[in-house]
Amino acid sequence: MEGEVQGFSAQIAELFDIVSTQAQNLLLPSRLMQVGVLVGCFAAAWLLRLWAGPKMRDWMHTLEGWPKWRLRALVMLQRRLQLIFFTALCWASVSVVSLISIFPSRRFILVLIATIATAWLIVSLAARLVRNPFLRRLVTWGLWVYVTLYYLGLTQTSATILDGLSIEFGAFRLSALVLLKALVLTTLLFTLARLVSTTVSSRIRTNRDISPSMQVLVVKFLQMILYGAAFFIGLKAVGFDLTGLAVLSGAIGIGLGFGLQKVVSNLVSGVIILLDKSIKPGDVISLGETFGWINALGARYVSITTRDGKEYLIPNEDLITGQVVNWSHSNDFVRLDIFFGTAYHDDPHQVRALAIEAAKSVDRVLTTRSPVCHIVGFGDSSVDYVLRFWIEDPTGGLTNIRGNVYLALWDAFRNNGVSIPFPQREVKVLDDGQSDTFSSAKR
Repeated sequence: MEGEVQGFSAQIAELFDIVSTQAQNLLLPSRLMQVGVLVGCFAAAWLLRLWAGPKMRDWMHTLEGWPKWRLRALVMLQRRLQLIFFTALCWASVSVVSLISIFPSRRFILVLIATIATAWLIVSLAARLVRNPFLRRLVTWGLWVYVTLYYLGLTQTSATILDGLSIEFGAFRLSALVLLKALVLTTLLFTLARLVSTTVSSRIRTNRDISPSMQVLVVKFLQMILYGAAFFIGLKAVGFDLTGLAVLSGAIGIGLGFGLQKVVSNLVSGVIILLDKSIKPGDVISLGETFGWINALGARYVSITTRDGKEYLIPNEDLITGQVVNWSHSNDFVRLDIFFGTAYHDDPHQVRALAIEAAKSVDRVLTTRSPVCHIVGFGDSSVDYVLRFWIEDPTGGLTNIRGNVYLALWDAFRNNGVSIPFPQREVKVLDDGQSDTFSSAKR
């Protein structure tokens, strides 16, 4: 242990000597001139960004009908104007100094900083492939540090120092360098897996030969394979022993199996739903008091959007064990019933004919499956009817189509003199020398 500490101290001292030597070289007149030029380039880039930034933002607000990816690219460039201006001014300064002096030492620092600035700009643009903001910032700063050390010639020294920062557990040794490599490699592999998954998923979803439920199943399986492979390849590439990890994962899996029974049940239920195709995205279902259409199938839950805009997350287990009404399972045809009553003096044959014609006049009611109207009883105040009709777009809503049919019935009955009765009560006051008695009878 003492030898490792001494070796680490020697490495730090070597790095300090290199930095001190380079700092002393900056005091040379030619180097000070180049530093001054770089300071001027930075100040000019800052002023140009203050001038061009608002103008570019106002110009982008006038762009209508442009694709989103072009607008995102412009926003990305607008946020990096200062680095773009600084890089361009550095290379312009290199060209000017090259015309003035033929000695490479006169422009060495300018070329170095211009190269590093160019690498920083490329890294900041390429890092947009990482969607997660925190991970994107981590990748950006990590690559900025790496390219800076690379062009300064300090990568080997830095790697030696990071490798010296380690902990050991028996035969297992974990250093900061190995951990950093694992992090970088795993991040790159996860980004590549996401790009492949997004591209393949978009093609699968546009394939009409694959059912919606099978599309979701294939996409989920593909994502699991890609992300799992990225994780294990990243560990294996940096020297981790996956044998011990497999044993540990098995032990953890047994414990989680007992503690997360509901979660596992929902995961298995989700796979069953995707396999038997009983529920798929776009179906209209009813579960208890919840009525809506399926927005997405998740690994643990199903997202259902109702007509009032609420989104319910129903566990997959409830859809397997509960009674679910799928209005569009085998087909989209749905029969609706509405009940009404008319007065006894109205001709029931005319009422039935008017009700059928009124239903046919509503847009969403199918005429290929003709509506029917039947008498279902003789009530206290009215003759009771049921009107049955079919629709083929339950996603358009059920309450609104019922309301339109009721409105059509109202108009048809009013135009043809058919009355809709309501209960009436008659009150009689009896005066027989006793206390007032009230009795009521329905007419």
